[in-house]
Amino acid sequence: MSGRRKSRAGKREKPAVPAIACEGLLKEYGEVTALEEIDLEIPAGEAVVLVGHNGSGKSTLLNLLAGTLDPTDGSILINGVPPESINARAQRSWMPDNPVLYDDLTVDEHLRYVVRLHGGTGDEPRIDELVERLGLSERRDQLPSQFSRGLRQKTAIAVAMCRPFSVLLVDEPFVGLDATGRATMLDLLHEASEDGATLMVATHDPDVIDRFSRGLLMSNGELIHDGKASELPDLLAADLREQP
Repeated sequence: MSGRRKSRAGKREKPAVPAIACEGLLKEYGEVTALEEIDLEIPAGEAVVLVGHNGSGKSTLLNLLAGTLDPTDGSILINGVPPESINARAQRSWMPDNPVLYDDLTVDEHLRYVVRLHGGTGDEPRIDELVERLGLSERRDQLPSQFSRGLRQKTAIAVAMCRPFSVLLVDEPFVGLDATGRATMLDLLHEASEDGATLMVATHDPDVIDRFSRGLLMSNGELIHDGKASELPDLLAADLREQP
């Protein structure tokens, strides 16, 4: 977490704008409540892990933050602006649990398109770096639509990481990855955090929880724990025992 700048003499320091702020956040589908009223504030630069049983509300929360779902009630701000705004989209990178890729674009075309969309030239060294690190060098001119689940996941990781962002939302990034891909994903998350990005990562993998400073536990649409990530494994196990 980055420290505050010292205020100049005679001036008050303005409070930092949270990277993610939710107030009274509610999502309903008819008579079904997918997400209870949630109040949440995440400061810039914090690395947060989100856990919970299937159907607990993790993906709903992330989709709301990503602007792909509209809340039934409540408010969301990403770096002080609404999640569906152009400014929020420019600052936030989003990797859903199921890779969203174009059927008719190659790996290389995906990356160049996304980089150009966010103001780059499409020739940035970052593209070659990600392709190499994720083991996609021999696949960069192929269509991800013809890939295995693991290779599609690696392509989605490269797409999420190739563009600039200050907020990174990731839903189950390790699904389908081999040991090398998993290690690379952990390295990329660590590097993004070291560069000052705010991370929120949903995962079922208990072995990665201790990589994060803050942990959120969701159960049946409610946020039931917000504290140290190291406390999550025992709390999650207890919650799973209580599920029908």
